Amino acid sequence: MIQDIAPKKLYNEYHPEMICTPDDFVLSFDGKSLLVADGEALRFPRLRELPTSVAAGGLTYLFSVDRDHFYLAAPIAAPAGFSYVPLRNLADEKIGGHDLFYAAYTAMHLAIWYGDNRFCGRCGTKTGFSSTERALVCPHCGNTIYPRLIPAVIAGVIDPESDRIVLTKYAHRAMAFYALIAGFTEIGETLEECVKREVYEETGLYVKNLRYYASQPWGTVQDILAGFYCDVDGSTKIRMERTELKEAIWVPREEVVGQTNDFSLTHAMMMAFRDGKEPR
Repeated sequence: MIQDIAPKKLYNEYHPEMICTPDDFVLSFDGKSLLVADGEALRFPRLRELPTSVAAGGLTYLFSVDRDHFYLAAPIAAPAGFSYVPLRNLADEKIGGHDLFYAAYTAMHLAIWYGDNRFCGRCGTKTGFSSTERALVCPHCGNTIYPRLIPAVIAGVIDPESDRIVLTKYAHRAMAFYALIAGFTEIGETLEECVKREVYEETGLYVKNLRYYASQPWGTVQDILAGFYCDVDGSTKIRMERTELKEAIWVPREEVVGQTNDFSLTHAMMMAFRDGKEPR
């Protein structure tokens, strides 16, 4: 999965005293596009490669991967040799290690949070940085705002009798590959209840025997994903919710085909089922 970067390690502790040096990486987002070097290899600009106005405009320390430090900058005019590329396209257009893609997705999570909380949601005053922790603070009313994490689930629905799993394709998305059922957790809902609800809403299937598999941060939508396998309970007839899905089918274990890269928890769960390594 995208977070599997060992032996490298992400250090996400907040260090307000950090000052960007010429060799540090600067990540700049324009909407959901990230400034990267032109060419096949995924590479972020270092401060020395950007106009001096970038540093003057203010840089925010994000995190470190081993000894590489990453900072956030406001959108800029792309300098020669660099372009803004939609984050969704990076995995298809660029070659690079998991650590680089993980850094990009994590940086986007923080970039969205910083951008969405420039003003206090209680009184409307412009927020400022906390001096002690990763938080934004309202200088007027004292409201403290922490990075947002949205819980969501992924469900691998299995029919033990026929040794099949439900694979889906989302409606309104140009994706050629299959995925699993997924959805966001509602207020007052447990993760287990979310699995049952999402499966029923999208396919009309009831499920039982839930077992946890793994979790994953996914920065583009600011969520933390929890993956569960579960068994169909009763009828295996799929009644697809067409506003959510354009396809939902039962697929035998040996016919499961993975996604285009190994970044996602969905892909990991599909491959675990194909190889007979899912928890039972």
